[in-house]
Amino acid sequence: MKPARLNWIDYARGIAIILVAYRHVYEGAKSSGVNVEEYIGLEYANIFFYSFRMPLFFIVSGIFISLSIQKRGIQNYIGTRAKTILYPYFLWGALQLIMQMVFAKYANGQPDPAALLHLFYLPRELAQFWYLYALFNVSMVYLFTKFIVKIPPVINLLIGAIMFYISAIIYQQNIPTGFIFDVLHYYLFFAIGDVAGKFLLSESFRKVASSGKYLLLMLPFFLAAQTYFLLTNLNHAVAKYMYVEFYQPFVFVFISLVGCSFMIFLTHWLEKKAILKWLIVLGRYSLYIYVAHVMVSAAVRTLLKGFLHISNPFIIIGAGVLFGIMVPVIMYKLADRFNMRWIFTLERKRNVKNNRNAIGEGATVTE
Repeated sequence: MKPARLNWIDYARGIAIILVAYRHVYEGAKSSGVNVEEYIGLEYANIFFYSFRMPLFFIVSGIFISLSIQKRGIQNYIGTRAKTILYPYFLWGALQLIMQMVFAKYANGQPDPAALLHLFYLPRELAQFWYLYALFNVSMVYLFTKFIVKIPPVINLLIGAIMFYISAIIYQQNIPTGFIFDVLHYYLFFAIGDVAGKFLLSESFRKVASSGKYLLLMLPFFLAAQTYFLLTNLNHAVAKYMYVEFYQPFVFVFISLVGCSFMIFLTHWLEKKAILKWLIVLGRYSLYIYVAHVMVSAAVRTLLKGFLHISNPFIIIGAGVLFGIMVPVIMYKLADRFNMRWIFTLERKRNVKNNRNAIGEGATVTE
C-alpha cells in the first residue's frame, strides 16, 4: 500500500481536530463569561458538527487495529498504544491540572491536588483528556475480544450496539461508572472501523469515494441528518444538547455514521484534488494538538479578555482556535528538534514509510 493513499486519513483527522478545537474554545469562552449568546450561530455550529467528531476518531483508529497486530503482534501493539496514547494522557492531564491550580485566578476550572487521582478513574473530570483514556481502553478491550477470545466481527458489532445502548441508560439514570462509561459508549465505533477497514482501504472504494458526484449525492443526507440533530437538541436544551445522543441512541448512531461517511467521501475527494493540504499537516499532528490546545487557547483567551480587554466572541474564539492549533504544532517541532519528543510521546521517531500505519495508532506525525 502506498503511503500517499492514506492522506485521506490525515485529512479526516485534520478536519476533526479543528471541530474539536472549536467546541472546546467555544465552551471555554462561554464559561468565562464571553457573551456568545448574542451570536446564536456560534452555538448552532457547535451543535451541528458535534455528532460525528469523536465517532470519526474511533472509526479511524479501528480501521488499523487488524493491520497493526498482523504486522507487529499483540505485545508491540499494546506497547505502541501505551507510548503514544496512555503516556501523553497522564503527562498532559497532570500538567493541565497543575496549571489550573497555579493559575486558578484565570482558569475556568479550579481543581485541588486530589483531582490528580481522577486521571485513573474519572477522566471526564479532566476536560478533553477523557478521549485519550477512552481510546486506549477501548482498543485494549477490543483487542481482547477479537484476538484473544476470538469473537467474530458481526458479534462484536452486536456487542458494541448493546454496550452503546447501556451507556445511554447509564447517562439517563446518572449512574457513576467512571471510565467504563466511555468504553461502553465508543466500543461500537471502534468495531465499525475494524469491520469496515479492509473495504475502506481498498482500491475499489478509493476510486468510488474520490468521485465528486458521490460526495454531492451524500451532501443532502448529511445536511438533513445534522439539521435534525441540531433542531432536536435545541428543542430539548434541558439535556444540555445531549438529547439525541442519549435519549435517541440509535438515531444518534445513524446520524453520526452519516456524518462520518460524508467526511470519508469528502477527504477522499480532497486527496484526489490535492487541495487544502494544510489539513494533512494538522491531521498528522492531531494527537499533539489535542493534548495542548485547551491550555494554549485558555492562555490566549486570558490575554485577550483579561489584559487587552477584548470581549468580541469572534476574535476570542477565532484566535483561540488558530493559536490552539498552531502553537502545539510548533511546540512539537521544537521538541523534536531538541530531542525532547518525550514531552509528547515515548515512541521512537520513524521514517515516512514506516510511520503511515502508526497514524492510525495515535503516533500521528511523519517527518
